[in-house]
Amino acid sequence: MSDTQQGLRLGWLVPVYGVILAVVGLILGGGGLWLVSLGGSWYYLIAGLALIVTGGLMARRKPAGFALFALAAALTVIWALWETGGAFWGLVPRLAPWLVMAIVAALLYPLIGGTTARKGAFSLAAVLVLVGVAGAVAMFYPHGVIRPAKVAEAAIPAAPGAPSRWQYYGYSPEGTRFVPYTGITRDNVDKLELAWTFRTGEEPVKGTEFQNTPIQIDDSLYVCTPLNQVIALDADTGAEKWRFDPKVTPNKFWNRCRGVGYYESKLIPAGEPCHARIILTVSDGRMMALDAETGATCEAFGAKGEANLTDGLGEVKPAYYMPTSMPTVIDDLVIVGGWVFDGREVGEPSGVVRAYSAETGALVWAWDLGNPAITGLPPEGETYTRGTPNMWSTPSVDPALGLIYLPLGNETPDFWGGERSAASKEYGSSIVALDYHTGREKWHFQTTHYDVWDYDVPAQPALVDLPDDKGGTVPAVVQVTKTGYVYVLDRRTGEPIKKVVETPVSQDGEEGAALSPTQPLSVEMPHFGGDRLTEADMWGATFFDQMACRIAFKSMRYNGAFTALSSKDKALIYPGFYGGMNWGSVSIDENLGYMIVNDIRMPQQATFIKREDVTPEMTANMSHDAGVHPQAGTPWAALRGGFYSPLGIPCHMPPWGTISAVDLKTGDLVWQRPAGGIQDSTLSNGMKLPLPMPIGMPTLGGPLSTAGGVTFYAGTQDYYLRAYDTASGDELWKGRMPVGGQATPMSYVSPKTGTQYVLIAAGGARQSPDRGDYVMAYRVKP
Repeated sequence: MSDTQQGLRLGWLVPVYGVILAVVGLILGGGGLWLVSLGGSWYYLIAGLALIVTGGLMARRKPAGFALFALAAALTVIWALWETGGAFWGLVPRLAPWLVMAIVAALLYPLIGGTTARKGAFSLAAVLVLVGVAGAVAMFYPHGVIRPAKVAEAAIPAAPGAPSRWQYYGYSPEGTRFVPYTGITRDNVDKLELAWTFRTGEEPVKGTEFQNTPIQIDDSLYVCTPLNQVIALDADTGAEKWRFDPKVTPNKFWNRCRGVGYYESKLIPAGEPCHARIILTVSDGRMMALDAETGATCEAFGAKGEANLTDGLGEVKPAYYMPTSMPTVIDDLVIVGGWVFDGREVGEPSGVVRAYSAETGALVWAWDLGNPAITGLPPEGETYTRGTPNMWSTPSVDPALGLIYLPLGNETPDFWGGERSAASKEYGSSIVALDYHTGREKWHFQTTHYDVWDYDVPAQPALVDLPDDKGGTVPAVVQVTKTGYVYVLDRRTGEPIKKVVETPVSQDGEEGAALSPTQPLSVEMPHFGGDRLTEADMWGATFFDQMACRIAFKSMRYNGAFTALSSKDKALIYPGFYGGMNWGSVSIDENLGYMIVNDIRMPQQATFIKREDVTPEMTANMSHDAGVHPQAGTPWAALRGGFYSPLGIPCHMPPWGTISAVDLKTGDLVWQRPAGGIQDSTLSNGMKLPLPMPIGMPTLGGPLSTAGGVTFYAGTQDYYLRAYDTASGDELWKGRMPVGGQATPMSYVSPKTGTQYVLIAAGGARQSPDRGDYVMAYRVKP
């Protein structure tokens, strides 16, 4: 068939393609006009008009249509590079659609350009296909990786650390999640194998998350399930030794148990029942002591083995108060806080922090920030101050200073501060140091003033000693926050070691919201996941949903991290009420002086609605990402939700979560890499993309670092436990799990075999419907 005949037979494709381009142009142009009316980019309007004209010319089989298309594509490349700075994921939605359109245009051009155009057009199409293939392949490699200019050398000790105990949530009372063991090193971690798997047998119900970090005492591990079952396992085999079930009735909102405490009695001789005991806090408000050898209840503790944590709280509605974090056992005290139901009403149960005798279960002291005069149970007929900020996360302890460091949340209702007390405004979202012997305050430092964003202090503080400028050291407390700021304070006084600046912030919110004119920003440490968003940061899988996200962004009110809610419009909250950083906390490599931290980068949108417009159905369907906080007792309910594109993906450019290392001596970011990929995630619209693209997903749980130079992490949205070189950030190994994990891994050395294990509770990643009940232990292959 001659070229002329072929052109006549297939020539109709050019007009059809012209019509398609014109339709694309109409969509881009219409959306672009909307975006321009909001003060946004002119690009989409101009590109849309160019495609409309291009399509019209092609529909008439005019070569000028191809020339105009080529010009528009070339200018788009220049614009995309300028707007993104060459960031790979930023280029994808801007250029991928044009690349596809250009390939088709190049293949069609010979139909009107004749024989002389064929070779050049087909060559161009081949080049564009190669570019597309290269871009597709690049999606399966991490981008935005920051590597150290020089990898620090920290000698691995010649012999493993002596077998010890993982007795606390963060290994030690100081909360550093650093173990001195060297059975697993960066040189042999690639030989890790699964040693054993244990399944708890607990069926997941709505609202359950398996976030437990087991403790290890000698040859036993102690696991706590979301419904508060305690299971003792053999540390070498995973065989069940005993199980205790407190028979809790699950609620449909919030069921988890992040850990149990351990205590050895000073009154009961070793070897006798209940000398060694497990301290369990139960979601229904009980605290129990169990014999560590048998799981039997210690009847002398409290009333027949139970202390009542609801004593003094007054009315506690179902699911309105529960301890979810590991109780802190220090000396002969058990110190507990509690989770309260976010956003329900004014005057929820008190955020009182209490210490109980680990021997008897009797109350020893109470710290009620609303009424410090109450140091024990409230007087008859009274309660602890209701509605005060609470400690739902885990504290750290400095035994030498005799201080415990409490990370406090904000007062609920979370998003309205108009009726808050002076004490709540002073202590909300603060770090508080108490004398743990007496419960009396030594100092407090507030990370967010008048918090109306749910910017709780969510993570366990990490206690480290840092070099000073006199050749000595200063005892520091390092606190990560939901705002993404990292605060480094002198843990003796609460004074900042790294500079904190009171910075003016927006006052644009609902009348009567009681906003703070300034916020304390940590300016000498890296800021994670909270940099101010711009329209150029908006993202999508295509230029259509990217444009939709840009329109949504420009339609909302956004004045940075401290944009308050209003009933007049939607506010964008970023880094958002999940962080920044959350309860998983950080690890500190004590050899390198590096802090390892994982973050979340997921904006939310929220607005106030009138309380009288709230229906029971609206408040009953709350989820992690969306729903209505009724905020009873205030003028407004808070309607909140994720910020997603029409295709159900986040509206801002990846990564959506990273893992990083910070040199605590200098405050410098050493390395950073995206945290995991999308292959196991379910998007907000229920769709799955089973592709191993390491785009960087929102993280939960925390890291574990070892003296072998390895950091372990499993809180990504894909189903892997990963090992990183702590010094360089390089991924050294990953092990596939049946489901994802939200828990922080732990490590121990068996006192029987001398084998070092790394253990993770895998119960399901947050953005996946797959749930499990796995406890998995890994070791280097013998």
